Amino acid sequence: MSTDAQKFWDARFDTNEFLFGAEPNEFLKEASSKYLSGSLNVLCVADGEGRNSVFLAKQGFRVTAFDISPIAIEKSKKLSTGHNLNLKSFVADCDSWRWEEHSYDVVVAIFIQFAEPAMRKRLFKNMISSLKPGGILLLEGYTPKQLEYKTGGPGNIDNLYTKVMILELLSGLRIVEFMEHEKELNEGSHHKGRSALMDVIAIKPN
Repeated sequence: MSTDAQKFWDARFDTNEFLFGAEPNEFLKEASSKYLSGSLNVLCVADGEGRNSVFLAKQGFRVTAFDISPIAIEKSKKLSTGHNLNLKSFVADCDSWRWEEHSYDVVVAIFIQFAEPAMRKRLFKNMISSLKPGGILLLEGYTPKQLEYKTGGPGNIDNLYTKVMILELLSGLRIVEFMEHEKELNEGSHHKGRSALMDVIAIKPN
């Protein structure tokens, strides 16, 4: 695990504020109501302070989440306190996480744009491998136009998503929905304002 990266994220999350809000990501909320039902194993990648994993656990899914920051994981546990949720949260980064093949019905990847190109390639390969046949990947991220808005996300264009990049990374999956759009985000103080987004829903073939 990268000690420098952990220190960076710990420093960001070390506040009483939920940096990205305590409510679930809107894309995830809409996609889950449309595509997710029944008894599902869900993995939330780099889940931060837990807004998305807690939401999914409240829906009755069996949720596993990880994040590099111990402080973020503690905040996610506080967010889930009192709800008697089926939620497991762990401290790990995307390379140290124990990826298990064909383990999850759903993988959730919301704003995981800290990864430089080589790590991103490993990460997407691992996420796809961990999906069961027929499993669903839910992905939202920023496009390069986000650099104009500066309302969240990385300031490095190499970390932002293009259509060609994502379609190549997901070449083994069936794309169910793909949308590049702009909207006003209101997800805490760090995702606030006009934003350039990419939403993707993809299914692993049986």
